[in-house]
Amino acid sequence: MLKRWGSALIFVAGSVVGGLALAFLIVALRPDLIRGPAHDPGPAAPAADRALPGPERATYAAAVQRAAPSVVNIYTERRVTERVAPSLGELFGDYMPRYRQRIERSLGSGVIVDEGGHIVTNQHVIANADSIRVQLADGRVADARIVGRDPDTDLAVLKIDLKALPVATFGRSDQLRVGDVVLAIGNPIGLSQTVTHGIVSFTGRQQLGIAPLEDFIQTDAPINFGNSGGALIDSSGALIGINTAIVAKNIGVEGIGFAIPVNMVRGVMADIIAHGRVVRGWIGIVPQDLSDEQAQQWGLSQAGVLIGNLYVGSPAQQAGLQPGDLLLAIDGVAPSSAQDALGRIAGHKPGSSIVLRGLRGRRVFELRAQVGERPRSG
Repeated sequence: MLKRWGSALIFVAGSVVGGLALAFLIVALRPDLIRGPAHDPGPAAPAADRALPGPERATYAAAVQRAAPSVVNIYTERRVTERVAPSLGELFGDYMPRYRQRIERSLGSGVIVDEGGHIVTNQHVIANADSIRVQLADGRVADARIVGRDPDTDLAVLKIDLKALPVATFGRSDQLRVGDVVLAIGNPIGLSQTVTHGIVSFTGRQQLGIAPLEDFIQTDAPINFGNSGGALIDSSGALIGINTAIVAKNIGVEGIGFAIPVNMVRGVMADIIAHGRVVRGWIGIVPQDLSDEQAQQWGLSQAGVLIGNLYVGSPAQQAGLQPGDLLLAIDGVAPSSAQDALGRIAGHKPGSSIVLRGLRGRRVFELRAQVGERPRSG
């Protein structure tokens, strides 16, 4: 009996020792089995939701936030009187002309340029308007009065009487390069604060027939009906132009818009605010562009500017200039085109004088002309 109990104890002891040895081996190989559960991070995120490394997102949000509050919507109304067509019965009896009136509404954009409430827009936006209302980006609405207009550049200045106005930051249009990023902000088809994006396609674009004095920035940033008078800004949010026109889409042209450079806007705006009009120099010439072929006939290496006509009694005629003269230089600088010649003369103050160098036949001459004031157009 004792012998049997001893065998049982030996068997139990061996089993215990074997079990402990097995447990020790398991713990040595998998210690995490006896540790407390760590913080459960939850199921792993799907691969599609994990952030992937890459370049920072390109955005012009800061530029828009800086410039957009100063861009306003302009709503105009004018009363139009039109003749009523006679009825069939009236055609066979006594007919007295009848007329009716209707309200014609239009829209555009503008830019607040100072805390005094002056707004720059296009002259064609407010032309013939009987009433003008301005809506700010913050929702405020005010009636506007016309301070002055300049049809020569298609610019106008309005004024509203509101306080705490957001004012545009002026940039430098003379530092623009083809390929620079630009943004157009305005009120196309009544969709206020619309922003479109493009680049500068050309600078100094002239002879488009949009205005007598042209020096446009060309851009492919979409400009639509209602954008006229709105802001063209650079990538920092600085105003570099006033959006003015697009090439007609009905002829299948896309991506060609024009803006008046802010350097021109500065001078026009300052004159209108100070004098109610723009004062420009004038000597009474009607210049014409000389083609390359015509220049070769004159023995010139490149195209130039021909004096096509003169106003009777004008400063140019009094100084001795004649139709048919070739204009070689204005104050020592050769004009690149007829419009460039007019622009250079317009930049002189009335009462000053300019030196003109020209070619008459084969004789080079030089004369001095007294600058008068450019007659107002429109």
